[in-house]
Amino acid sequence: MHEETSLTVGRVTRVLAERVRPAVHSARIPLEVAAHALPGEPIAPADGLGLDYAPFAAGEQWGPAWGTTWFRLRGTVPADWAGKRVEALVDLGFDINMTGFQCEALAYRVGADGEPVPVKSLNPRNQWLPIADAAVGGEGVELFLEGASNPVLLDYHPFLPTQEGDILTSSPAPLYRVRHMDLAVFEREVYELSLDLEVLLELQAELPETSPRRMRILQALDDALDVLDLQRIAETAGDARARLAEVLAAPADASAHRIAAVGHAHIDSAWLWPLRETVRKVARTTSSMTTLLEEQPQFRYGMSSAQQYAWMKEHRPEVWQRIKAAVAEGRFLPLGGMWVESDTVMPTGESLVRQFSHGQRFFEREFGIRSKGVWLPDSFGYSPALPQLMRRAGFEWFFTQKISWNQRNVFPHHTFEWEGIDGSRIFTHFPPMDTYNSQLSGMEVAKASRQFKENRIATRSIAPVGWGDGGGGTTREMTGKAARLADLEGSAKVEWIHPDEFFDAAKAELPDPAVWVGELYLELHRGTLTSQHATKALHRWAEQALIEAELWAATAAVQLGSPYPHDELDRLWETVLLHEFHDILPGTSIAWVHREAVSVLSGVLDEARALSDAARTALAGEGDRELVFTPTSVGVAPGARALGAAAAPSSGSSSGPAADRDESPVTLAETADGFVLENDLVIVTVSAEGLIVSAVDKASGREVVPAGRAANLFQLHQDFPNMWDAWDIDRYYRNRVDDLTAVSALSASVEDGVATIVVERAFSASSLRQTITLAPGSRTVQLRNEIDWHETEKLLKLAFPLDLFARETAAETQFGFQRRVTHVNTSWEAAKFETSMHRFVLVQEDGGFGAALVNDSIYGYDTTRDADGDDVTTTVRLSLLRAPRFPDPDTDHGRHEIRVGLVIGADAAIATAEGIALNAAATVVRGANEIEPLVSVAGDGIVVSSVKLADDRSGDVIVRVYEALGRRTTGSLSVGFAHGGIREVSLIEDELEGPRTGETLSLRPFEVRTLRIARA
Repeated sequence: MHEETSLTVGRVTRVLAERVRPAVHSARIPLEVAAHALPGEPIAPADGLGLDYAPFAAGEQWGPAWGTTWFRLRGTVPADWAGKRVEALVDLGFDINMTGFQCEALAYRVGADGEPVPVKSLNPRNQWLPIADAAVGGEGVELFLEGASNPVLLDYHPFLPTQEGDILTSSPAPLYRVRHMDLAVFEREVYELSLDLEVLLELQAELPETSPRRMRILQALDDALDVLDLQRIAETAGDARARLAEVLAAPADASAHRIAAVGHAHIDSAWLWPLRETVRKVARTTSSMTTLLEEQPQFRYGMSSAQQYAWMKEHRPEVWQRIKAAVAEGRFLPLGGMWVESDTVMPTGESLVRQFSHGQRFFEREFGIRSKGVWLPDSFGYSPALPQLMRRAGFEWFFTQKISWNQRNVFPHHTFEWEGIDGSRIFTHFPPMDTYNSQLSGMEVAKASRQFKENRIATRSIAPVGWGDGGGGTTREMTGKAARLADLEGSAKVEWIHPDEFFDAAKAELPDPAVWVGELYLELHRGTLTSQHATKALHRWAEQALIEAELWAATAAVQLGSPYPHDELDRLWETVLLHEFHDILPGTSIAWVHREAVSVLSGVLDEARALSDAARTALAGEGDRELVFTPTSVGVAPGARALGAAAAPSSGSSSGPAADRDESPVTLAETADGFVLENDLVIVTVSAEGLIVSAVDKASGREVVPAGRAANLFQLHQDFPNMWDAWDIDRYYRNRVDDLTAVSALSASVEDGVATIVVERAFSASSLRQTITLAPGSRTVQLRNEIDWHETEKLLKLAFPLDLFARETAAETQFGFQRRVTHVNTSWEAAKFETSMHRFVLVQEDGGFGAALVNDSIYGYDTTRDADGDDVTTTVRLSLLRAPRFPDPDTDHGRHEIRVGLVIGADAAIATAEGIALNAAATVVRGANEIEPLVSVAGDGIVVSSVKLADDRSGDVIVRVYEALGRRTTGSLSVGFAHGGIREVSLIEDELEGPRTGETLSLRPFEVRTLRIARA
């Protein structure tokens, strides 16, 4: 039996590959080809049509890395092809396994008005262009191809360093050789036979070896090939198909799994290509998808990311019109409601709010619709703050599949409720197919049925179908397979439906789903918290600068009547949101992307600061008084706290939220072994090696640094993961470490009451200069690290062993913090050997003494706990810099500034306040006017996240507050201007039914509330 099966499978496999598929196109004639290679960047399609073209022949080479070549194809349909479907076949030098990762083209026709009309794209899996469904014979053909010669960077031997990832360093040599550009007859019956054979061949492979269904399929395949004349494929394809009709008509079992298919391409907004190329990738893919929608009435295609639609509207209006028409028909589906498919771990809460608000505003403005769910198939882990934010933004469901990539633990659910840090839940689905690039293969379809965790009580899952990452989308072969799998014995049932319909049906099947509590931690890609520090730092600073610009512009608008810069702020926010895409902010794109990101985010930072400067100058008025503009309410204790106030300072200097300008200056004493720094709160001892060997909280007498250990210790690790260089940190990196204790120079001083120690170190190919400061009245030792980094495949950590028996750490996330245990009792905890934070991580004994580490630009840290006799040490190490070589061979090389603070004697309130203060410094402006704040808050743990004018441009003031300490609280919001009332709105400023109103605040742990203050 096995031998017979093997013979049949081998026979069908060879005939399909070597005879049937090549016969899908029969008669062929070459087209006349001319070409024009552009010397620089791409041009508008209308300009491409008018280029001077020179003769070009099949076999010629074309296209240096990142180049553009326009091809003109001309020909005449032969008279004897009348009545037949005619297509152009174009092979630009494709490798069929590299769809989305190499050369591509978009084909245009010339419209009646002389304008370019997009046809569809050409890529390795889509090498045809429609000419005539039923040719007349004798008609002329003229097509223009905008060819993009993108280099292959992720090849069969991936992760090799390459200079091809930046146009500044790539080779000018041509990369591709055209194989053919022909007109051909499309043989419909042969094409259909190829799909019949493929579907049945793949299906039988997934069935039990001796099942009757498998045997019947194998026999039918043999019967079909027995009547197929291999020298007359087109003439005998119909007879072969007739022998397969019965097995293809057998209906699926009543209990068969149901797959909700949605066309998909998941085009990364940048990755192994720059942003400018993504614009063209979107144009190519959406042109193909709108063409496929026209030809396949059951097909539906979904695309996320408002940014990608906005690109089409701005740069490819001819493509945009086709998209709009297909959206209006309800078959091209805007998904996700976000500006881009962003990272969700590192952006601030305000950034995630703006992802939702800008995404939904665009979809509503352009299409009159809102997305009901969040679509993030490929982001690298998901913050536990997300369930609340999604629900408060009006979303009903969440979709991803990335957690299936876990290295160690298999996630226990596919359809479930996800609970966040505040207790909010969102209905969530992971496709059991474990891919966002399904081809509807028999293996994938069977895997979905077999792996679905909720099989006992539910019947359905989603399959995103199409070539993705680099684009391409769904092919006609995939839609053909879907038609055969709609109701086929032995297979799951496949149907093209809107994800909203799937989620409605899934909820009906699962009224009481399982619940997963806490972060969706990806057990992979841990290095994304550290790679490309410059991109991350500028992004963090730009986020804060925009929040401050909104605050000061709103204050000036309300108090002075100044115009509020809505357009400028929207543009700057959308630039920041774009750079939160999950291959930009995580640092996993080519050098070109990050070079541009640094430049663009620097520009955003400058523009945002200029908006703040202009508003503050207007508010201060003419005068010589020194006014301190405070952009945050950094306190989290009871009592009223102003946000956005400006007042003349008292005498003295201030640094940090706990500082008091009347505090005693810091003393600095030199000892035989180093220096002792002391103020009213703490005593810090720094060794002659520049290490912190003691840090004492004077009020409690507690020592933070364990005896015989040293904090502020730089450690250098070898960092060469098994795969995914810029993405991954593998556990074994810890096996080798160099402690960087050698000192090149050391000096100490006291100025204006602030004690400073400067330490210089040189190591390997790099050097650093660290400035250690302690200010009056501050419990935070600030560490300003200026690093000139030129390492290869290394990881730089900054270690802080702490004399604390801490069962968990508390790391800031959006609008709160998440707790993580410090033990590794289970494989789930052991997998979290590198984790995320925002502005602080707190290490605290149960209900008691603690210490925190605050920062201004980093996100990764690790925690270990060890015991020596009765002494337990909890060590926290901050991840500062990496040096992977793929996809950017010079990742992080250059100068960086990273500010860190060790907070001695901290709890959640102090850690939150110190983290905010380090990231949002006050600004001194000379003027005449002390500025009353727009709002003040009172209440234990209540923090104001942002103050701005409403998106609807009504002039109303929006205030967002959250509870930061993880406990219920009450408080109040005081308004410093005449107003017409306060009411709660949604996270994206929609009106709510029966909203809470008034100045009284009552918040649950980590609750976020958005308040609208009507202008009087």
